[in-house]
Amino acid sequence: MKIEDFAEVIKIEKGWSNEKKYKVVDKSGQAFLLRISPIEQYENKKAEYENMEMVSALGISMCQPIEFGTCDEGVYSLQSWIDGKDAEEAIVNLSDKQVYEYGYEAGEILKKLHSIVAPEGIGNWEDFFNQKMNRKIENYNNCPLKYEGGDAFITYIEEHRHLLKHRPMTYQHGDYHIGNMMIESNGKLVIIDFNRNEYGDPWEEFNRIVWCAQSAPLFATGMVDGYFDCNVPQLFWDLLALYISSNTLSSLPWAIPFGQKEIDVMINLAKDVLDWYDGMKNTVPKWYRNSGGFCK
Repeated sequence: MKIEDFAEVIKIEKGWSNEKKYKVVDKSGQAFLLRISPIEQYENKKAEYENMEMVSALGISMCQPIEFGTCDEGVYSLQSWIDGKDAEEAIVNLSDKQVYEYGYEAGEILKKLHSIVAPEGIGNWEDFFNQKMNRKIENYNNCPLKYEGGDAFITYIEEHRHLLKHRPMTYQHGDYHIGNMMIESNGKLVIIDFNRNEYGDPWEEFNRIVWCAQSAPLFATGMVDGYFDCNVPQLFWDLLALYISSNTLSSLPWAIPFGQKEIDVMINLAKDVLDWYDGMKNTVPKWYRNSGGFCK
């Protein structure tokens, strides 16, 4: 495959991925998403593409994998082009009930995605995530900046590590939140950006729900309700608070190289998280407690 073979090529700048992304249109007028990575990432990208094929086989509404291979610029994957709007933008003008229903659908999709069990021999989740949290705590402690009240995250982690025992492991999208979803012109919700897919505790996948809760609390609420069919166990909330505490700690050291704008984003997020969880004293967040009762 060569980029020059397409009738139209438009570079896409949006997103944090280090891949090159393009909207490409063939000679018949059909549009696709083209992602290109360095050839050194061939094995990882091949596994990512094969995982996308596995997810697609479940009938999940997603950007469909079409072709994989190498080209002059590296390793590429060709995917279906989604004709629609970013979900975060599209829901702004919707009713509360419609926003909740889209979130509910996102939760149902995630539940189906998590039906893919991790392969044998992949490792022990408790050991893996404890080591990950240790690194995040160390990086935060060595960080020149600190969150106001940030010690609450560390305290919660240290008091709840035992929750990691015997957790199952499944396939994960890896970055599942409203920013990686689109709504097609026909109103259909579509999941995109599978380039961070991995295996882990399925409930850890909710760690990005903070971005949904900030922009659309009812979407976040619907997502939880849809995943659990409106019967959310307390253990989920306790574990989610652990995963969010861990993620929030690492966000500040991560943001520093990107400048003050990203630092401010993470500081504001930490303030919101501490407010939602009453200083990590209440594991059912305010955005869910105050949702308004749309559950089916």
